Amino acid sequence: MQRQYTFLHRLLLLAFFIYLFIYSVIEFQSIAWGSGEWWGEYSAKWAAAYIFYTLLCVLATVFLGMVLFVPKRFESLFNRLMSFRERLGGARWILVVLLLILPVGFFQYTPWGVVFNDIHTRVLVWTVVVLAFSFAITRGTSLFSWTEIIAAVLITSSEFVIISSFTEVTSYPFSLGWSEGNRLWDYSIMFGRYLYDYPADANIPVLLDDGRQLVGGLPYIIPGLTIGMERFWIGLTVILPYLFLGFAAFRSTRNNWKVYILAGLWTLLFLKQGPIHPPLVLCAVVVALVWRSPLWLAIPLIALTGYAAEESRYTWLFAPGIWIGMLELAGAELQDGKLSRSAWARAISVGLAGIAGGFFGPKVVSVVSGLIAGNAAGVGAPTTAVTVTGVSTAVTNQPLLWYRLLPNATYGAGILAGLLIATLPLIVVLSYLAISKKWRLNIWQALAILFPLLAFLIVGLIVSTKIGGGGDLHNMDMFLIGLLFTAVIAWEKAGRDWLANIDLSPFGLKLVLILMLALPGVQSLKDMRSYNFAEDSAWLATLTDASTEDQLDMYPSKNIVDESLDAIRREVALARAQGGDVLFMDQRQLLTFGFIKDVPLIPQYEKKVLMNQALKSDAKYFKAYYADLAAKRFALIISEPLRKPVKDSSYQFGEENNAWVKWVSIPTLCYYEPRVTLKEVGVELLFPREGTSDCSSILPEGSVP
Repeated sequence: MQRQYTFLHRLLLLAFFIYLFIYSVIEFQSIAWGSGEWWGEYSAKWAAAYIFYTLLCVLATVFLGMVLFVPKRFESLFNRLMSFRERLGGARWILVVLLLILPVGFFQYTPWGVVFNDIHTRVLVWTVVVLAFSFAITRGTSLFSWTEIIAAVLITSSEFVIISSFTEVTSYPFSLGWSEGNRLWDYSIMFGRYLYDYPADANIPVLLDDGRQLVGGLPYIIPGLTIGMERFWIGLTVILPYLFLGFAAFRSTRNNWKVYILAGLWTLLFLKQGPIHPPLVLCAVVVALVWRSPLWLAIPLIALTGYAAEESRYTWLFAPGIWIGMLELAGAELQDGKLSRSAWARAISVGLAGIAGGFFGPKVVSVVSGLIAGNAAGVGAPTTAVTVTGVSTAVTNQPLLWYRLLPNATYGAGILAGLLIATLPLIVVLSYLAISKKWRLNIWQALAILFPLLAFLIVGLIVSTKIGGGGDLHNMDMFLIGLLFTAVIAWEKAGRDWLANIDLSPFGLKLVLILMLALPGVQSLKDMRSYNFAEDSAWLATLTDASTEDQLDMYPSKNIVDESLDAIRREVALARAQGGDVLFMDQRQLLTFGFIKDVPLIPQYEKKVLMNQALKSDAKYFKAYYADLAAKRFALIISEPLRKPVKDSSYQFGEENNAWVKWVSIPTLCYYEPRVTLKEVGVELLFPREGTSDCSSILPEGSVP
């Protein structure tokens, strides 16, 4: 029976490689075909390369099959390889470094990453790298073991996630996505409002919570900050908080620095599947540090964390209190299978402190700030009390698109399937540890884990269906962090010892563990490419079978960028010379980083604000906007190209598009017309239409000024 079982394992491994070989050959053929006219549509060079690669894959298949099924024939070869590795000593780490650098450098930083973009080819390269990496870090009389393979998968997968986070680090001045440029403007307001021509005593409204403004805006304290530097910082903010959380949560492992670093990397991998906004991750860092701290320190810190979470996003206000309650209760030591009174008291006290901080903190801060300001009534800035009615209204003031839980155009897999892919391997591992009695919990500890996770799951699923959401798993943030903390508890109770003896575990469980580490890196591996090779667009289009060079999504050349900026500057100068206002509905980062100067800021009617109000069908808000359009208040509006087509749910973000068309595009294009379209950089310049336009008939109901 054991021999049959081993035979099946080997057969599955061989089938996996054959699958990758076949699809990588198909991709190579697709690249080579159309490269010339030497033979059919092959050029001589690409035909030779294609034939060579096909033969290489065939030989690799034969070799691998022989290694798997008649390994004794290769014992001498394996012994020589292991002897060579031992003779290398510390020099083998040069090989390790090269294995980390070369694949990422090829896919991310050369034009070939645009050509070889099929995931099968990339996974094949990754698999070879993992095997070579495992061999290089193994010592002794084996090529490699499961421990080395797991470490290699974890390290390389983390590398892909980290490197891909810096794909958009560029000095390109225009927006890299629908709201990327304006989001850079949002970040600047807390510390960089001096950058704008706007009254110093006037508030600049921003559609972004204070927590994200703080995290994203810190670099604006640096004079002369460039757009490339800020984008680099944004890349760091989606890496460092996850690592901090991993190091805080797994700090009991810090005496073993190798395992400690790997635990931090796994935390990054798991949570980046959201992804999760940095402020909530930083709140989770404090929760992890507060765990098991003295009560005199834990209670005030967790209360402040609850307040900080609520100030960042009101739906997070209960999260720190619930997380710390989970950790304290489920992580407590049992006495004869029971929780001690002190464990109950501690969990309840810190949990309630966190909840109270989020629930009452805003009101307390408002009262205190009012007293400090000398307000006789003791009332500071207005604050919104958190109530069941208020939360219900906030959830339902925009449509809920339940179909986005299932596969759809906006998020291919759908929220449910995407969440299952992201979490099922970890859930299987945790279930195995519990069912096998390696991880022992009493009923109260199990409930302390299950009930909060269920609550976070329900909230996350509901919020994910709100119009404007459902494009990824970021609204499952509280659930994902809660599951991470569950893994931390399991690690301390049983996971550490189980992983140290992973060779004794069932084969299927080892594969699940590999999937848990590999799946988060697959998307990052697929996304890795450069956008900086516009000069190579002609031959890249040929090899990728792109119908036009625009399909490659390269950043425009420097000449096009400079010409586009000059065109905007000219039109802005003319509008200002005529005494008119200039509205940067979009591309506000051009003001932030000084690409366009001497333009008074008009903070209202920003792109994301308009979209947010459109999703709520806020006729009162748009009445003021339409009045300004009718009065031709703006001599010039800088926007993305506005279009009118209505779409259905078969299109990505179809409902959001329709809200934008109804409330923004159609009314704006009735009063204003595009006279300059800078297609390459995605900018349209809108000017008032000649004559008087009566657009009341096409304005949404209740919004006619």
